[in-house]
Amino acid sequence: MPVLNTIADRHDEMTAWRHALHAHPELGFEEHWTSDFIAEKLASFGVEVHRGMAGTGVVGIIRGQGDSGKMIGLRADIDALPMQEDNAFDHKSTIDGRMHACGHDGHTTMLLGAAQYLAETRNFDGAVALIFQPAEEGGGGGKVMIDDGLFTEFDVDTVWGMHNWPGVDVGKAVVQRGPSMAAADVFRITITGKGGHAAMPHSTVDTIPAGAAVVNALQTIVSRQVDPLDPAVVSVTQFHAGTTHNVISDTAEIEGTARYVRHETGAFIHDRIKHIAMTVAQAHGCTASFAWEPGYPPTINHPEEANRAAAIVEQVMGPSSVIFDAPPSMASEDFSYMLEQKPGAYIWLGAGEGKLGCMLHNTGYDFNDELLPVGASFWVNLVESELPR
Repeated sequence: MPVLNTIADRHDEMTAWRHALHAHPELGFEEHWTSDFIAEKLASFGVEVHRGMAGTGVVGIIRGQGDSGKMIGLRADIDALPMQEDNAFDHKSTIDGRMHACGHDGHTTMLLGAAQYLAETRNFDGAVALIFQPAEEGGGGGKVMIDDGLFTEFDVDTVWGMHNWPGVDVGKAVVQRGPSMAAADVFRITITGKGGHAAMPHSTVDTIPAGAAVVNALQTIVSRQVDPLDPAVVSVTQFHAGTTHNVISDTAEIEGTARYVRHETGAFIHDRIKHIAMTVAQAHGCTASFAWEPGYPPTINHPEEANRAAAIVEQVMGPSSVIFDAPPSMASEDFSYMLEQKPGAYIWLGAGEGKLGCMLHNTGYDFNDELLPVGASFWVNLVESELPR
C-alpha cells in the first residue's frame, strides 16, 4: 500500500501545522506552546489526551475496533535546539536563539497526521499510544516520561520511533537490525600539580604537559585498543589550564565524550580513560581525579521488530526502499531508554540532501515537507499491521 490518498490530500494542512511548529521552537521541558498545540489537535480529532508526564509530554490514546488488549506506542520528539536560525522563509523561528534544527517539528506533524487518520478510521483491533516526548536534545525526556509512569499507565507491547535523515535519498529508509545510534557518555579529568612562576618551571610540577600527554594517550584507545569493526569514539572537547602568561597552573581540566554501541566496549573505554589519566599524570609527578557521567545508552533495535518495520517501509515506499544494517550513527538518541524497556525499532527516513545541503543541527536546516505524508502513512500502515482486525 503506497502513501494513503486521504493523507496525501491533507499535505497542505500538515505543512501548515509543521510551519507553525517550526516558527515556535521551545527547548526541552519548556515546550508549553508546542504541547498545547499538540493537545488541541488531538482533542479536535477525538483522541483521548493525557498530559503532564515529564511536564510537557503529551500522550494520545486511540482505541480501535474489537476487544484486543494489545497496545503499541508511537513516539515523536517535540523540542528544539538553542540555536539562531539562519533562514529567511516565512515560517522561520520567531524566537531568538531557538530553532527546530533537527526536524522534531516534522516528526510531531507526521504523528499528528497519522493520529487524524487513525481516529477517523479506527481500522485496527487494540489501542495506539501516541507519545509526544519533550527534551530529547540532551534532557533525557524519554527516561523522565518512563520514570513518570509512561509504561505503567500505558502498557504498550512494542514501541516505535522515526527520525528524518538528510544524506539518505527521499524514497529510502534505513533500518538497522541491531545498533542504530551510539551511547553518549561524558568524562572529566582534573590533573593536579604544583603551580609557580613560569620563569622557574623547575620549582613547579607543570600540569599542562601532563594534560597534553593524557590527551595524546587517549587517542590510542580507539585507534589501537578497540576492534576496528566495533564503532567507538573518544573525543577530547575541552582543555582548561592557567589564567595568565607568566603563571604555571596548579591544575588542568580535561573534558570529552565517549561514544560506543556495545555496553562492553563502553565499560572498556571507561576503564582505559581512567587508567591513562591516573598513570600518565603520575608519570609527570602529578595526581589525577576522574569522573564519568553516563549519558543516553545505545539505541539498539530489536531484530524482529526491525524486520516488521522494514516490511511497512516497503509497503509505503516500494520495493528496494529499505537500506538494511547501515553503520550506526555515533550521535545519540534518548529513544534508547524506551527500547531498553520494550521491543521495537527506530528507523531513519531519507530526507534527501536538505536545502542547500544542510544537515541536522545546522543553522540553515529545514525539514523536508515532502516527507510528511510518507511518515504519516508509515505510522498508519504500521498500526494496522501490528493490530490487525
